[in-house]
Amino acid sequence: MALLRDMGRTLGRLTGRPVAYLDKDSGDAELPRIRAAAAAADWATVRAMLDASTEDGNRTALLWAVADIAGVEQWVAGAIAAEPDSAVLRLIGGFRQICWGWEARTGALAKHVSREQFQTFHERLRTGEQWLYEAAELEPTWSDPWYGLQTTGRGLQVGQEIARRRFEATVRRSPQHVGAHDQQLQQVCEKWGGSHEEMHAFARASVFGAPAGTRLGGLVPDAHIEQWLRLDSGEDAAYMRRPEVRESLHAAADHSYRHPDCVPGRSWIGMLNAFAMAFSLAGDRAAARECFEATEGRVTESPWNYLDNDSVAAYRKHRSAAGR
Repeated sequence: MALLRDMGRTLGRLTGRPVAYLDKDSGDAELPRIRAAAAAADWATVRAMLDASTEDGNRTALLWAVADIAGVEQWVAGAIAAEPDSAVLRLIGGFRQICWGWEARTGALAKHVSREQFQTFHERLRTGEQWLYEAAELEPTWSDPWYGLQTTGRGLQVGQEIARRRFEATVRRSPQHVGAHDQQLQQVCEKWGGSHEEMHAFARASVFGAPAGTRLGGLVPDAHIEQWLRLDSGEDAAYMRRPEVRESLHAAADHSYRHPDCVPGRSWIGMLNAFAMAFSLAGDRAAARECFEATEGRVTESPWNYLDNDSVAAYRKHRSAAGR
C-alpha cells in the first residue's frame, strides 16, 4: 500500500493525476497489524492496541478490523470467561458476532435467504447484544457498545423507537460519531422502514446541527445516493441532476470539508469519495474535480461499488470525466 501511494505521488507530479488505488485502511498502519494479531489469537497484542486507542481516535476502526477476522469467535468466548471484568473483550465479542451473523445471512435479498440462515443470523446477533450490553454496564461512558447495539438492532428489527434510543445513547457519549450517524441514516431510509423524507431530514439536521468543519458532511451525499439507488433507470439520473440536489450537496460541502475550521484526517477519505461520486452524478464537474484532487487517488469501495464491482475502475472513469 505504501508503495502504491509513493507511485501515485511520483506519477502525480509528472501527470497531475495520482494512480488510483483501493485504500481500505485510510492509511492507518495499525489496522493490518491488529488483524494479524487477531488471526493468530494473540490477545495480548490485540488488547494492548485497543487499550492504547481512544473512541475519538481509531478504536472503532480497530474493533471492526478484529471483528472481520474468521476464527475470532473461537477464542474470544474463552477470553471473556477468563476475564469477566473486561469491557474490551465484550466489545470484541459483540462486534465479531455482528460480522459473523452477517456472514451467515449474506448480502442477498431477504427472499433469497433461507430460514436456517436467518435463524443463525439472529442467534449470533442476540449473543452480540448480550456482550455489548455487558460492556455498556462495565464502561457506562463508552459509546462503542451502543454503536454496536445500533447495528445488532437493525438486523434484529427492534423497531424505529428502540433504534432511535440506541442512536441517542451513542451520540450522548460521542456527538460526532460518524459510524453512529451512518447507522441511523440507514435505519430511517426507506428500505429499513423509514422514508426518503425522513432520511434527508436526518442528514440535514445532523450536518447543520454540528459545528462547522464537521466530519458528518458525508451524510448528505450518502442520502442522495441512497435515494438514487431506489429509482429506476432514467429517473435516477434525473433525480441527481435536480438543482435542489446540487444545492444541498454544495451546502453540505461548505459546512464540512470546504470550511476553514475543517481539520481533515484519515477518516475523511470516505466522505470525499461520496461527495466525488454524488457531484459526478449531479453533473457538477468542477465540484467533483475538487473532491478527486483531495482524495489523491485513494479510493474507498463504497459508494463506487454501486456503479461497478470494480470500485477503482468506477472512480477512474468519473475522475476522467471530471477532467482530473
